[in-house]
Amino acid sequence: MRNRVVAIVPAAGAGKRFGGNKIFATLKGLPVLAWVLKTLQSAEFITEIIPVLSGKDIEKGLKIVESFGIEKVKKIVPGGKERQDSVFRGISAIDEEDCLVLIHDGVRPLVREGLIKRVIAAVEGYDGAVAAVPVKDTIKLVDNNLVIKTPDRNTLMSVQTPQVFPYKIILEGYNRMKVEGGFYTDDASIVEHYGGKVRVVEGDYRNIKITTREDLLIAERLLEEE
Repeated sequence: MRNRVVAIVPAAGAGKRFGGNKIFATLKGLPVLAWVLKTLQSAEFITEIIPVLSGKDIEKGLKIVESFGIEKVKKIVPGGKERQDSVFRGISAIDEEDCLVLIHDGVRPLVREGLIKRVIAAVEGYDGAVAAVPVKDTIKLVDNNLVIKTPDRNTLMSVQTPQVFPYKIILEGYNRMKVEGGFYTDDASIVEHYGGKVRVVEGDYRNIKITTREDLLIAERLLEEE
């Protein structure tokens, strides 16, 4: 494992489906973002945390950082229009090049330190590593409300964060994307697009993404079961 692992936490989304910014929603008495930052703060192998927030939310984000003693946060970066723009701004704010970049969504509050460590360890010798879990449902490829194909479920994975990359590789991918354009739903897709080899690590079904109010209720129940 390299000396430095810098964690980028994209959290600048508008939360339209949720009805407000999800990172400030209360989960068992704490803001969702606080759960993420506290876990990253406690992970000894992470040396710096760079949250990326909407400009109007930076002050509230700073209050969370101060209230929970998140000392690894040295700066908060204003986000961009899309998630990929926000992540690029976070990567661009890294001061030291000889590091690994860990990217974890600010709305995945139940991530465990063990999963973070496994993904970091797995990137050695690869261009990236991602957490993923096997899909539980049958997936169908549909066009104009007609089924085109039913892929083999055994070959499909539901990808999560954290995702980890060597700094120079993820920066090069994002730089090329900014020049050439394109829309990517996760960071690994950019590395894959330019020929990078990305390793998959067993994720955690508990590591859910808070997208709707129902997801928040599920997260609360999962915490109660611990």
